[in-house]
Amino acid sequence: MPRTVAVIGASPHRHKFGNKAFRAFLRQGYTVFAINPNEAEVEGHATYPTVLDVPERIDMATVYVQPDQGVKVIEQLAQKRVPEIWLNPGADSPAVVARAREFGVHVIRACSILAIGERP
Repeated sequence: MPRTVAVIGASPHRHKFGNKAFRAFLRQGYTVFAINPNEAEVEGHATYPTVLDVPERIDMATVYVQPDQGVKVIEQLAQKRVPEIWLNPGADSPAVVARAREFGVHVIRACSILAIGERP
């Protein structure tokens, strides 16, 4: 079971899935890194602009950004060598999946919140 997870698109707005995921993974005991270049913090936790800025190993990433951003994020995830990447509904466009294939990154196209036994 992954111990660290990066929530890409973590949001300070509790109605958004990037926030719901952040809270869900915390409740499940994960070490959670909030990734959002436009926010200083999410739920009292400092954010990182990209996964490349996280000084620790990341076991899993869950993506909650628009496809145009997701294409760039995939490259960063490949560079960071994150082994488990979840593309949540809305973030799993054909362009993002194709980019993942280009980098040899395996992605899971499903809701990561449900996968850990939580309800969004």
